[in-house]
Amino acid sequence: MVDKKKGFQIFANLIMIALTICCLFPFLLLIMSSLTDETTLIREGYSIFPSKFGLDSYAYLLRNIGKIGRAYGITILVTVAGTASSMFITILMAYPLSRKELYGRNILAFFVFFTMLFNGGLVPTYIMYTRYLHIKNTLWALLIPSLLVSAFYVIMMRTYFVTNIPDAIIEAARIDGAGEWRTLFTVVLPLAGPMIATLALLIGLGYWNDWKNGFYYLTDSRLYSIQNMLNQMLKDVQFLKSGADASAAAELTQDMPSVGIKMAIAVIGALPVMVIYPFFQKYFVKGITIGAVKG
Repeated sequence: MVDKKKGFQIFANLIMIALTICCLFPFLLLIMSSLTDETTLIREGYSIFPSKFGLDSYAYLLRNIGKIGRAYGITILVTVAGTASSMFITILMAYPLSRKELYGRNILAFFVFFTMLFNGGLVPTYIMYTRYLHIKNTLWALLIPSLLVSAFYVIMMRTYFVTNIPDAIIEAARIDGAGEWRTLFTVVLPLAGPMIATLALLIGLGYWNDWKNGFYYLTDSRLYSIQNMLNQMLKDVQFLKSGADASAAAELTQDMPSVGIKMAIAVIGALPVMVIYPFFQKYFVKGITIGAVKG
């Protein structure tokens, strides 16, 4: 029996190692491709061990460091402000829905769930935000549409409150004279650390990786996030390399990378997330597991 368990453990470890390699391989290939010489990359394709390295792609990005730096600053500002605002609104919606004494909470929960199934569509949404809320070419355009509140996250937080916050603790806080605000912020939230960290990570990733809001609502490049800026740079490179304006851009495009810069752009966009994620991983796994026990 012991030998069988040991053999199964070894087999399971080998499977997990193979799966880990499969997950890490694309990122390693991405990084190495961004460090490969452009000619070698075109001639030999992507490789973990390129025959010739080159930094032309990153040199091109460094020549645009001013734009990239401003876009990084806007992205960080929007991500921090958006994550904090979204978490605040999500918690304020989820906590009342988790209380059995709230009158009509099932109806309110249905309205929240309904938004997961149906929406007004892109055109009405665009008209509402631009014509009536006037968020076009403002930072609000990167904060509000489609990201500020998610019904799925509200339901996850509500489920965590219901399944992991004992009613006896809340009742004890009320007996001691705590109001709803004090009960929420001094009793409930400290017990909801894993779910808060999980949702903060998911919401932050959503803001960091978002490019649709900038694509829909921004025409002023000074307000571009890092995703929109890098996407615009990639389009510029493709335009110049296509020869559409060859007479004016021949010298500019002579040494400009076209393939490697795609990899470098992807590395710059994904690197901060890859660095931060390991610190939230334990909370992420725990929060997802506990918050999805039952609805």
